[in-house]
Amino acid sequence: MDDSNDLFGSLDKQPQPVRATARPADPLVQAAKRPASRDGSESYSAADIEVLEGLEPVRRRPGMYIGGTDDKAMHHLFAEVIDNAMDEAVAGHATFIDVELSADGYLAVTDNGRGIPVDPHPKFKKPALEVIMTTLHSGGKFDSKVYETSGGLHGVGVSVVNALSDHLEVEVARGRQLYRQRFSRGVPVTGLEQLGEVHNRRGTKIRFHPDEQIFGKGAAFEPARLYRMTRSKAYLFGGVEIRWTCDPSLIKEKDTTPAKAEFHFPGGLKDYLKASLGDDFQVTREIFAGKSDRQGGHGSLEWAVTWFGGDGFLNSYCNTIPTGEGGTHEAGFRNVLTRGLRAYAELVGNKRASIVTSEDVMISAAGMLSVFIREPEFVGQTKDRLATIEAIRIVETAIRDPFDHWLADNPQEASKLLEWVIARADERVRRRQEKEVSRKSAVRKLRLPGKLADCTQNAAAGAELFIVEGDSAGGSAKQARDRASQAVLPLRGKILNVASAGNDKLAGNQQISDLIQALGCGTRSKYRDQDLRYDRVIIMTDADVDGAHIASLLITFFYQEMPSLVRGGHLYLAVPPLYSIRQGGKVAYARDDAHKDELLRTEFTGRGKVEIGRFKGLGEMMAAQLKETTMDPRKRTLLRVDVIDAEAATKDAVDALMGTKPEARFRFIQERAEFAETEVLDI
Repeated sequence: MDDSNDLFGSLDKQPQPVRATARPADPLVQAAKRPASRDGSESYSAADIEVLEGLEPVRRRPGMYIGGTDDKAMHHLFAEVIDNAMDEAVAGHATFIDVELSADGYLAVTDNGRGIPVDPHPKFKKPALEVIMTTLHSGGKFDSKVYETSGGLHGVGVSVVNALSDHLEVEVARGRQLYRQRFSRGVPVTGLEQLGEVHNRRGTKIRFHPDEQIFGKGAAFEPARLYRMTRSKAYLFGGVEIRWTCDPSLIKEKDTTPAKAEFHFPGGLKDYLKASLGDDFQVTREIFAGKSDRQGGHGSLEWAVTWFGGDGFLNSYCNTIPTGEGGTHEAGFRNVLTRGLRAYAELVGNKRASIVTSEDVMISAAGMLSVFIREPEFVGQTKDRLATIEAIRIVETAIRDPFDHWLADNPQEASKLLEWVIARADERVRRRQEKEVSRKSAVRKLRLPGKLADCTQNAAAGAELFIVEGDSAGGSAKQARDRASQAVLPLRGKILNVASAGNDKLAGNQQISDLIQALGCGTRSKYRDQDLRYDRVIIMTDADVDGAHIASLLITFFYQEMPSLVRGGHLYLAVPPLYSIRQGGKVAYARDDAHKDELLRTEFTGRGKVEIGRFKGLGEMMAAQLKETTMDPRKRTLLRVDVIDAEAATKDAVDALMGTKPEARFRFIQERAEFAETEVLDI
């Protein structure tokens, strides 16, 4: 080590001699031979101090400005450019924004706003356009004279895009004149060019290409990602139309991103939330949504929220900037919804709501929140988290009265929502109590889901677990079972489709967690057949379309998460009856219409009235009927689930039918559907 860098360099020690060898001189060895000062000051002098000018700091440390150099950071460049165009729209100066991704990888964003100023800057004596594009912390958003509210704050956004692009071109139509200037890696390539007179055009167009020196060779924008970002901006401000264009050669074969699209959503966040939820089950019929406009924009707010059967989410925005990590506006949103529900519960005398927390309210809430604030404070340049304390008050004040009125005007819906939230709170309390009991217990015991009615035998051999839909069917099954060897686990409605859900949703889904916990054998690579607590796992659902759908979701879960359980022959389908047939003292049960017709033809041929009843579901069957037809091993019929096709073919079929691509399902149906002959159709 060089003594000048030695922590103990102040001690009077002589440098150790270094023997030369035949190999070339080592720079470190040469440095060790040089005499050094006692305090090491000669190795750190004024000559070592660098002053980075212009946009060089951005190129040296891009992570400080866009959060890194990965794909997410590269797409943040687009966010910076379109945010400026959105600021013009929100300020009332632009009505449309064009986004175009061309075949050469260039991305262009055009608006019909006022256009970046091109006149000479009074201090720098250069066109204002060049100052804005090449100077950090330059822009018109530091006070509220030009923009009452804006996404841009620090004057670095578009200059950062310029610094990290190998080529960037700006066109400005202003005062019926068209101007252009080109840049490369933050440095002007040309001066400001006046291209001549233009009519019926105004605004700014920025066209750029990300620098491969920063983002890596072959770095390119992803059409689907840009498309989603573009569409979300249109939802945030109903007064703007955004037009999307992408060269078809950039769209991959299985990508559903359109080459052209126009977005204009006067309904705003309510439309956005409806589109996000699709046909998912919702607790209330109506989405709670509204707007609060303020003169000048500061304090304006828009929101939409509903409660549904999936895992909750809250997408929030400040001045149209997505705040993925939340912040003070989200805190205000959670507070006002929680206080509003608890106040309504007190009004109607529901004392059970006293245990409700914001976690219980938001765990199944699907929400959108957009707030406009003058000079907001964010955590970091990427603006992922809002830190403005005033946002809490703005959100709470705007939503408090509308939420109270919405609950009071819809008492039935409000009661349903309150019961739904209280059920989430009860579940949370139950889990906490289970944890406390397990911590206090001196002996380690197996923790099982609260709704599981387990069998008394400990051995897995001969034990059966019935998975049923709903508490009603679960109640009948618990009465009909053989307590020694049969366990019952009721599930609430349709479980998560694991083929289309992400790992985070899978990990946070309570029904999936209960099922895994009840089986005790782990999932995927951690699956251990010897730890499986039951010899047979039996899916028992209603004999109708909904029941078949739930069964298919469960089979998909087992195939994807516990394939060894399926291959080991542990998974079965119960075959409950759809009809009961009576004639005098004679009773029979039919699985479906064909079976019913067969029984009527062969078993009920005598005299007397034949009574046919259709079961609406397992929950409406008497326990004795359910035991006799579906659960008694001596009389029931079980179908074992096996993988009979090749593994690849089975996986393709599951992905097509249960995955995220609707066109794959449509193609699967087209290829395998049986069509009726023309002559049997009544046309």
